Amino acid sequence: MTDIQNVALTSEDIVIVGLVAETKEDATRQLAQTLAAAGRVTDLEGFLVDVRAREEQMATGLPGGIGIPHARSAHVTVPSVAVATSVKGVNFGAADGPAHLIFLIAAPDGADDKHLHILASLARKLVHEDFRQSLREARTGADIAEIIIREVKQ
Repeated sequence: MTDIQNVALTSEDIVIVGLVAETKEDATRQLAQTLAAAGRVTDLEGFLVDVRAREEQMATGLPGGIGIPHARSAHVTVPSVAVATSVKGVNFGAADGPAHLIFLIAAPDGADDKHLHILASLARKLVHEDFRQSLREARTGADIAEIIIREVKQ
């Protein structure tokens, strides 16, 4: 059994650099697949149903080229953030255009407000252009994971 206290919020294996996706559903699926492959999500389709239900409540696009699909789900084993960069961008419903940085936040059902704390901490960092720029300029999944682990407090 994994000790969730020792699992990093993100890691190289759940980062996609240069994501190619035409829709937010495709982008979200690709990110969710990394979570499933890493053992952080136990049921890919069940988790995607939970993410879609959340997305239907309100668009998750933020100004500055950001998409933050997220869900609390019984299919999540450990609080996680899968990350993608996209040159073309993906429409997540933000008024200023497509998202070039996409963060899929996954929290276990019983995680209390853990996913809200992750979301708030990430949002506080994303208002800073230098943080967004460092992620856009990162060339590897390992670099992106390191930046997020260092900057986003769980």
